[in-house]
Amino acid sequence: MDDCQFVSDLIEARRDDWIAVSDAIWDYAEIRYEEFRSAEMMAQVLEREGFAVDRCAGGIDTAIVASYGRGNPIVAILGEYDALSGLSQCANQLTKKPLVPGGNGHGCGHNLLGTGALAAAIAVKEYMDAHGVKGTIRYYGCPAEEGGGGKAFMARAGLFDDVDVAFTWHPWSHNEACNATMLATCQVFFKFVGKSSHASGSPHLGRSALDAVELMNVGANYLREHLTQDARLHYAVVNPGGRSPNVVQAEAEVLYKLRAPKMGEVREILDRVVEIARGAALMTGTEMSRQFDAASADMIPNVTLSSLMHRKFQEIGVPAYSEEEVAFAKRIQDTFSEDERKALVAKGGKVIADEIDPFSAEPTFLAGSSDVGDVSWIVPTAQVNVATWAFGTPGHSWQIVSQGKSSIAHKGMLLAGKVMAASAIDVMRNPSLIDEAKVEHATQLSGETYQSLIPAETVPRPISRFQPV
Repeated sequence: MDDCQFVSDLIEARRDDWIAVSDAIWDYAEIRYEEFRSAEMMAQVLEREGFAVDRCAGGIDTAIVASYGRGNPIVAILGEYDALSGLSQCANQLTKKPLVPGGNGHGCGHNLLGTGALAAAIAVKEYMDAHGVKGTIRYYGCPAEEGGGGKAFMARAGLFDDVDVAFTWHPWSHNEACNATMLATCQVFFKFVGKSSHASGSPHLGRSALDAVELMNVGANYLREHLTQDARLHYAVVNPGGRSPNVVQAEAEVLYKLRAPKMGEVREILDRVVEIARGAALMTGTEMSRQFDAASADMIPNVTLSSLMHRKFQEIGVPAYSEEEVAFAKRIQDTFSEDERKALVAKGGKVIADEIDPFSAEPTFLAGSSDVGDVSWIVPTAQVNVATWAFGTPGHSWQIVSQGKSSIAHKGMLLAGKVMAASAIDVMRNPSLIDEAKVEHATQLSGETYQSLIPAETVPRPISRFQPV
């Protein structure tokens, strides 16, 4: 029996266990740095399987690192389990129907991501025991990928420093070994404090913090023209200062998210945005303070490991889908907007991705960001994207949440676990692949070293701590 068949059989034999874990995490729907039940569930499963589990890894309440085996190579499997705020949705529904009004939902499929990685790590452990393979398999339970930079904080704490290679995956609309660069990013809160006053009776005595936020945003929008082509600038007013228009707002706050192809470019853009904020404070007679929130590095792709994952993907193959699954996916597509349906047709009009995309050794570019980037600066890292929902489903949408407990999602999750496990076993049995990946990694870095975008004084915080009272 070959390695792919061995791990496939292991994971399929316990498919009900993995589905139960994934569905429970879908139910928990915990957002950044509040994933206490999700992380504890993972920790307990791993402990029962004989892993040594480090809870609160790196001083982060909801991060875990679980290890099995001894010595080198040390192979990491990266998992996530955070949800998104405001995306609560009943499962397997064809209309937008919040399970909890205003609640959270797994709009990026991280309930699947974390569980697929869990299944992979345990399958590798079983293979090691059965075949006498030496080395260490580690499961990294990574919180707060959605805007919280969990892996960046874990990287800053040195949790990946002794790892040889890392594998991960992401739920997606199609199947591919991802060989792409992504944008570095950071998030910073800007708070302005002025002086309240009666907006009509004594407006001259007030100093409007909301004016400062608005002026900052105007200035930042003018900055857009002078950013590099692939840079991005986004913001959200998180505290407008109140609901009374007849009061000069004494406090107001805005959250900025900046992106660029390289970490150094993000630092440069942030410096310019800070100067704009200072100018807004000067114009309004207010005081400005800022609080760094989170960041993630740009992605360093590794062709050696990505091509390995592609080969394993091909060996294992994609699932077969029933008529009922195809019909459900088609009905989900019917809920798309007109523009989304047009984009679906332009991409080939599939209902569920039923093939693996060709692999290109030339890295592509994705305009998103991921804290997997921080890991990729430290250790050779590879990722597959696996179909877990109807083709063309828009990201961070109620439709993704609705499909999060579907049999389509479960099949994709189990497939991802198989591909990661088979890839991890291959490098453990063939250390020359690790050496090749490390040589490529060093070439990609060209002498640069990882310098976290997160200031030393910044600590992980749940987003609720920043919300105005």
